[in-house]
Formats: sequence, structure tokens, C-alpha cells
Amino acid sequence: MRNPVITRPNYPATVVVATTLAVMFVGAILPTPLYPLFRQAFGFSAVTLTLVYAVYVLGNLVALLLFGRLSDQIGRRNTALPAIGCGIASTIVFTAAAGTAWLFAARALSGFSTGLAAGAATAWIAETYVDRGTGAAARIAAAANFFGCAAGPLIGGVLAQFAAAPLQLPFLVYLALLCIVAATTAFAPETVIKRKPLNEVSLKPRLGVPQPIRLQFVSPAVTGFATFALIGFYSALIPSLLRDSLQQTSPAVAGAVVFGLFVAAAITILTSGRLASQRATLTALTLLPPSLWLLVLAEAAQSLPLVLLSAAAGGIAGGLGYRGSLEVINRIAPADRRSEVVSSYLVAVFAGNSVPVIGIGLVAAATSAIVAHVTFAAVITVLAGIAILTGIKFAPKS
Repeated sequence: MRNPVITRPNYPATVVVATTLAVMFVGAILPTPLYPLFRQAFGFSAVTLTLVYAVYVLGNLVALLLFGRLSDQIGRRNTALPAIGCGIASTIVFTAAAGTAWLFAARALSGFSTGLAAGAATAWIAETYVDRGTGAAARIAAAANFFGCAAGPLIGGVLAQFAAAPLQLPFLVYLALLCIVAATTAFAPETVIKRKPLNEVSLKPRLGVPQPIRLQFVSPAVTGFATFALIGFYSALIPSLLRDSLQQTSPAVAGAVVFGLFVAAAITILTSGRLASQRATLTALTLLPPSLWLLVLAEAAQSLPLVLLSAAAGGIAGGLGYRGSLEVINRIAPADRRSEVVSSYLVAVFAGNSVPVIGIGLVAAATSAIVAHVTFAAVITVLAGIAILTGIKFAPKS
């Protein structure tokens, strides 16, 4: 039950919660420029690297499926603080990592903490901002997500490049950030009045898409999958692409490329509020294939400027795709089954963030990186086409 006293935006509370959300997503992408250094230190293969990245999504799914409704039952703050605690545990494991198994454990914990915090903080922002249906609260949450993802690789890459202890210092800095947001979150106003005791909490997963909206669901779900497949590619594999194809071994350069992608996505979300959700989705689907083929061209031409251009285009597509498809899902979902429909959409998003990355790793191991990347671009092009056709044919009524 929401707090009926909050009838106008509580800006300080919104800032605190949005900052917490952003900091939680810093940890999701912080290791990206460090992966080549971890490979050198622990001697694992490229396929193992994709699995280390993808196990993060398993943590997301556990949080989504089992604990997605937890903050509705015990409160936003009571859910966010344990999520931050799990993030602290993940960061400590990364800092102390002495082998590949440590990375799997740290990434799984990171995925769980981020998934748990994201659900609670997103709902919390909507309840503290009280934007009366304009969608601004959703855009604030999405932008906080992407700004956090942008800061992560930049922090990791710069510290790894120019400071001592490249595999420890970035995580120590992040640990300090987590402790700060834990302290501020503890004083943020709770918006759930009627809270259940822990022994009455239900953890039963709730997924499903009602039959009347299934055809309308296809386009935004495929858009979410394709959008996060692109994001997953940059988050997991761009350092390897830069090193192997462009001879760019600098962690700072890798961090800057991923930073550019997420900053472009965040700015797009904040500045595209007047663009209708369906049009945003279709625009994103139109931009996705060119951004990926531009990346393939950049790899073949060994051109860093083209990589940066493709990252900017991919960021715009990603921002529009995530914002637009999520808003479409919210529009078509019946009020009494909204949680189930949104959770089903998020499963597609998380699958897009992990399954293609694993596939790229396996194809690259069997053939070559360029073949894997061309295959990936072709698959996403086909998926975008399917999503465009179904989105136009089964567009939800205004």
C-alpha cells in the first residue's frame, strides 16, 4: 500500500533513491574494462569470459522471480538496504578474487543485488516523485540505471590504467560508494505503510502474458531482447574486440567506449519524453541494425572513430528501445496483472543480455571473432525486422 500523504514530488527523496539506483548499476558494468586483466591473471578462455559475464543475469533472474514482489510486502527501504549489503559482499569477493571461481561468485552476487535493488528503487522513485502519469518517474529511473552503467566502466578503466592495484582499487572505490548510499538510503522516507512480517512474505514467482495482449506483447519483448543483446555485447566483449582487432589494450579506452554508449542512452531517455512510446520503439528498432553493422565495419577497418560512432548510435537505439518498449508494456498490461506482464518482459530483457553473449563466445571459439560478430549482427537485424512488423500490425490502441 502506498503512502497517501505523498501527493506532490519529494525531490530530496527522489534524488537519494535515484542515486542509490545509479550506484547499484555502477557495479554491474565496473568489471568490463578489467576483464582482459582478469584473463591474464587467471588464464581463462574467451568462452569462460562470456560465462562470467552471463552469470550476472542468473542473479538478476533469481531476484526477479523469487523476490520481485518483496518490496511491496516488506517496504522499499527494507529491501534496498539488504540489496546494497549483497552489493558490498560482491565487491569484497571481487577485491579478494584469487581465481576464476571467485569471479563467478562475485558476478552472481552482483546480479542478485542489482536486480533486487532495481525493483525496489524503481517503485520507490515512482512513489516519491508522484508525476501523475506523465512518465517522468520512469524516465528518471531508466536514466539513473544508464548513468550508473556509464560511470562503472569509466571508473574501472581509468583507475586500472593510471593507478596502482588495477584489480583491487576500482572495487575499493566502489565499496566506499556503496557504504555512502547505504547511509543515505537508511534515512529515505518509506512509502509502503502496511508491511508484512517476514514469516508472511510470499516468494511465489508470478509470470504470464494474458491471451488478449500476446500479439501486442511480441514487439516490445523482442525490442527489449535485441536492445539488451546490444548492451550485453558492449558490456562483455568490447575490450576483447578493441584488443584483438584494433590493438587497443588500454582499460581506459575500453571504459570510455562503454561509457559513451550508456551516456548516449541516458541522455536519449531524458530528452525524448515527447516521443510517443510506440514511435520510440520503432525508431530504436530501425537504428539497431545500422549501429551493429557499423561496429562490424569498424572491426574490419580497425577504426577506433567508427567504434565510437557505433557506440553512440547504439546508445541512442538502446535508450529509445528500453524506454519505449517498457512504456508499451505498461500501456498494454491489465492493471490486475501488471506485475506478471512486466516480469515476463524483464525475463526477455535479461535473456537478451546474456544468451547472445554466450552464443557469440561459442561461435567465436569454433570459427573466429569476426564471423561471430557478423552472425550476431545478422540475427539482431532479423529480430528487429520481426519486431517492426509485429509492432506495426499489432500496435496498441492509444
